Amino acid sequence: MLKKRNMLPHLGNSMNHSAIYKKALEIFALTRQISFYLTPDVSHLQKNGTEDPNIYFTGDIVQQSVSLGPQILKAERQYFSEEKHKYAASVMRLSNLLYKNCERLEQINSNGKDFLPLLRSEIKKFRKLQRNWLLTL
Repeated sequence: MLKKRNMLPHLGNSMNHSAIYKKALEIFALTRQISFYLTPDVSHLQKNGTEDPNIYFTGDIVQQSVSLGPQILKAERQYFSEEKHKYAASVMRLSNLLYKNCERLEQINSNGKDFLPLLRSEIKKFRKLQRNWLLTL
């Protein structure tokens, strides 16, 4: 079963952070756990001696989710609209990639893939927050 752990370094008082940033931290923690759970199932060599290409998607979801938070903070700390929107576009790209990689991982042969719909649901919630967040930038 997935355990909720604080996987990120302490980033100050989280009461001061936006809802989208907090959701990004939740998504990161969830992707770390899912990746940890899926990795043993896709880390073995295939019958033809090659590695399972899905092993890379497990790392990709972690990398994309860990990048969400810093990009959100950068967007929120910029003074000029053009810079804010540059980082906001990066957040949008990362969330889209994360969602697509979840869909790819749902095709693998692993019991861990049962947790991916939960992650996709959290990404959908993130996207709703993202739409409102973009209006406030």
